Amino acid sequence: MPLVLEGGGPAPLATCARHPRLREGARKLTSQPVQRVGPRGLLYVQQRELAVTSPNDGSVSVLGSDDATTCHIVVLRDTGSGATCLAHCDGSDTRSDVSLMLRVLKSVPHTGQSGRLEVHLIGGFNDDRQLSQKLTSQLLSELDQQKDDIHLVTFCTTELNDREEGGDHFPIIYGIGVRVESGEIFRASFPERGPEEDLRSARSFSGGPMISIYDAKTEQLRIGPYFWNPFLSVDFWLEQDDRQLLEDFSTSPCAEPPHFVAHIRSTMTFLKKYPFSSSLFPGNKALLYQKNKDGLWEAVPAAGIPLEAEPKKAQA
Repeated sequence: MPLVLEGGGPAPLATCARHPRLREGARKLTSQPVQRVGPRGLLYVQQRELAVTSPNDGSVSVLGSDDATTCHIVVLRDTGSGATCLAHCDGSDTRSDVSLMLRVLKSVPHTGQSGRLEVHLIGGFNDDRQLSQKLTSQLLSELDQQKDDIHLVTFCTTELNDREEGGDHFPIIYGIGVRVESGEIFRASFPERGPEEDLRSARSFSGGPMISIYDAKTEQLRIGPYFWNPFLSVDFWLEQDDRQLLEDFSTSPCAEPPHFVAHIRSTMTFLKKYPFSSSLFPGNKALLYQKNKDGLWEAVPAAGIPLEAEPKKAQA
């Protein structure tokens, strides 16, 4: 069934960009102030990750992601159950990403209430390589080919998320959060992006596919086990200056946030320290985290392995 515009009708790219309600919604979203979201109750989603939960979750109240330049942040929500999925898509395999989002969303137990599937697309800008436009088109096309009716409620991508300054283009919105209880979407930044930020970044940096990172039934964040080959040229890249790293590892060098290069260096340093990912997962088992009584993530000890023996985050 086709992707449906808010208010009815099919949703081709050109129509979305001109649709009055979608344009007004994008204007309102881009005009919001940015909210700094703390770690309590937050589940942060990195690039090539998705997470799904529902209002029944006693641990996670906000899903969020940021640092999206040409990437898009996608929110799918079932208005009946309140089940909510947030994914950070980079265009590496959009068909598989959309399929995984819907499959995991539907796996959340329903309460019997009937609702509809709604989608919110945020991210991208008028970049020189038109990578944002390509990803926007891919997402609309894949959503349009699903068996379910999916209602496009928010469309704040590419030209509707673009600002120009000194002849250069930048995204207006780099990050969003979604309140699981209400489905409210808001502009956001996230000072803390754990747990295991470098480990998770190393997986996507090494070419890992989109994965689901959270089990809403157990309310646990699952990390790994991941697998990657040694990054043979890591010493060469760590010797390069910031400008070189920015030019070679960004899809949009002029538009990256200030911490982009520091993040790349930290990830490379982690890959240098752990050339074989198997050393990070004793017994080839996932690292599990759950929220404590203060709403912060803490490691769940693996069976037979003392907590202090769990792999620790590498220092940048």
